[in-house]
Amino acid sequence: MPRSDDEKKQRPWGALLVGGVLPLAVIGVIAAVVWGDEAEGASGKTSSHGLDVSGHFLLATAVILAVARLGGLLAEWLRQPRVIGEICAGLALGPSLFGRFAPDAAEWLFPHSAQQLLNGLAQLGLVLFMFGVGRELSGMRLRGAAAQPLLISQASMLVPFAMGTAAAVLLLGYAKEGVHPLAFVLFVGCALSITAFPVLARILTDLGIMRTPVGRLSLFASAVGDGGSWLFLAAILAGAHGSSPAGLLLNGLAAIVITVLYLGPLRRLLVKWPTMEKDRDGSNTMVLLVVLIAGTAALTASIGLHQLIGALLVGVAWPKGNRTAVVAAERLVSTAASVLLPFFFFGFGLTLDLGALEWGASSLLTLAGLLALAIIGKVLGPGLVARMTGMAWRPAFTLGVLLNARGLTELVVIQIGYQAGIIDQRLLAILTLVALITTAMTSPLLSLFGLKPDPVPSDAKDGPEASERTTELEPAGSGSTERS
Repeated sequence: MPRSDDEKKQRPWGALLVGGVLPLAVIGVIAAVVWGDEAEGASGKTSSHGLDVSGHFLLATAVILAVARLGGLLAEWLRQPRVIGEICAGLALGPSLFGRFAPDAAEWLFPHSAQQLLNGLAQLGLVLFMFGVGRELSGMRLRGAAAQPLLISQASMLVPFAMGTAAAVLLLGYAKEGVHPLAFVLFVGCALSITAFPVLARILTDLGIMRTPVGRLSLFASAVGDGGSWLFLAAILAGAHGSSPAGLLLNGLAAIVITVLYLGPLRRLLVKWPTMEKDRDGSNTMVLLVVLIAGTAALTASIGLHQLIGALLVGVAWPKGNRTAVVAAERLVSTAASVLLPFFFFGFGLTLDLGALEWGASSLLTLAGLLALAIIGKVLGPGLVARMTGMAWRPAFTLGVLLNARGLTELVVIQIGYQAGIIDQRLLAILTLVALITTAMTSPLLSLFGLKPDPVPSDAKDGPEASERTTELEPAGSGSTERS
C-alpha cells in the first residue's frame, strides 16, 4: 500500500532514530566492559569477566552490523544507495578513522584472533552475493532489436577497458613488486570497465524506471559487460600467478567443461529435483543450495579460477520456475545482503588506511585522471553508441550515467587484485575512491538529465532483488526512451 506524504517524510527520521539506538547500545556495552577491565587491572585483580576470543568475536559482530546499518540509513536519507553508507562504515571502523583516533580501543575490539573469524563471515557473504548476481544475470532475456543492446553492452565494457589499459601503462609504479606488467595493465582496464549490476538494479527500482527501455538496456549492458569482465579477470589472475600456457589451457578446458555441465545437465536436474516440491519449509533445499554454492566455489578455486566464479555459475544454473527453489534463494541472498556483506566492508576497511597514504600531487593527479577516464568511458562510450543506433541525446547519456555506477562490484574486483599481488595499497585506495564517487554521482547526474530520483524506501536492500526479474529488451527508438 503506498505511503502518504507525511509517512514518507517521517519514516527516514524514524529509521535514523532506530538505527542510532543500536550503535549507542553497543557503545554502552563496550564502555562497560572496558571500564570493568581497567578497574580490575588497576586494583591488581585478575578479571573473571574478561572477553575471550568468542566474546570479542560476538561483540565485534554486534558493532559491525549496527554501524553498517546506521551507515546504510544515512546513505538512504541522502538519497544514495545503501551500499555507499555501508562501505563508508566499514572504512570508518578500520585504520582510516577508528584505528587512527582510538588505536587501543580498535585493537581491543577487533583483535587478530577475532578478525580471522570475521573474515570467514565475509567470504561466505561474498560467495552468496555472487550467487545472487548470477540469478540476476540468468533473468536477462533479449528480444527484438538485438544489434543495439549488444553494441551498447560491448561499448560499455570495451571503451573504459581500453582507456584503463592505456592509462595503466603510465601507472606501473603502482604495481606490486614481481607482478608481470601485462597483468597489471589488463587488471586496471578490467577494474574501470565494471558496472555494479546489483547496485544498478536497486537504483532503477528506486527511480521507478526498471521497465523503461533505458532501464532494460542498462541492465542488459551491465549484465553482458560484467559477465565478460569476470571471465577476463579469471584469465588475468591465472596469468598473474605464473601459470604455464599448458596449465592455462587445461584450466580453461576444465572451466568450459564445468560451465557446460552446470548450465546443461545440472540445470535440468535441479528443475526436476523431486524433493523440492515436497520440502514444505524449504530447509532441505536451503542446505542443498549452500552445499552446491560452497562446493562449486571450492571447485573453481582448485582449477585456478576465483571462487566467486563458481558461486556466480550456481546462480545462473539455479532454477527460477520452482517456487521452493526461488524462496530458498531469496532467503539466502537477503541474508547475505543484510547480515554478511557488512563483514566484507569491515575487512576491506581493515586493509585500507586512507590517512596513512601519501596524498601528494602524484596521487591526486592519478585519482583525478582515473576518475575522469572512468566517467568518460562509461558515459560517453555507450552513450554515443546509443545515439548512433537511434536513441535521442538525453536518454542515450542517461543510459551512460546509469552504467557509470560501480559500487560493490568494483570493490570486490580491486580487493581480489590487491590480494593477488597485482596492485599496491595506493592504487587500492585510489580505485576505492573512484568506485565510491562514480556510484554516488549517479543520482545527481540523473537529475541533470531529467530523471529525478524518488525517495529511497527505508527497507531497500542493496543487492539482488528479492523478487524474480526477467528483463526483455525491445527496440529503443528516439522517442520511446523518454520518461512520461
